[in-house]
Amino acid sequence: MKIWIDADACPKPIKEVAFKAAMKREIHLIMVANQIIQHPRSPFIKMIKVSAGFDVADNYIAANVEANDIVITADVPLADLVVKANAFAIEPRGKLLTADTIAERVATRNLMESLRTIGEVSGGPKAFSAQDTQAFANGFDRLLTRLIQAQK
Repeated sequence: MKIWIDADACPKPIKEVAFKAAMKREIHLIMVANQIIQHPRSPFIKMIKVSAGFDVADNYIAANVEANDIVITADVPLADLVVKANAFAIEPRGKLLTADTIAERVATRNLMESLRTIGEVSGGPKAFSAQDTQAFANGFDRLLTRLIQAQK
């Protein structure tokens, strides 16, 4: 099991929660972004810099994720690929996306994108908060604990 972070747009508090968990539980964490992201020095944390471009980091993660890995991402199409690879996708706000929930999330994303295109909806998600960080930390810990127990 590895932890992947779609790091270009991942909020800093979420990366910090993931860093601490990876080091504490000795799980390899790989950040993928088109720029170097600051991170603690640890044998368990690795940064992969990909070239700039649309979905380059997402494509790298999708091509390398394995079953039972965890991917932290807010990108719904990437989460869909992750779930189809029998891995786990968790959003920075703590929602775990599964085979049962991803189809609904993809449909909602596509609808909202269409509504934004025709000008019916503007803006994006609400500002990231400390409550969101706590929700992520709780959901991420539950997922890690479940996966570690399953490996024993």
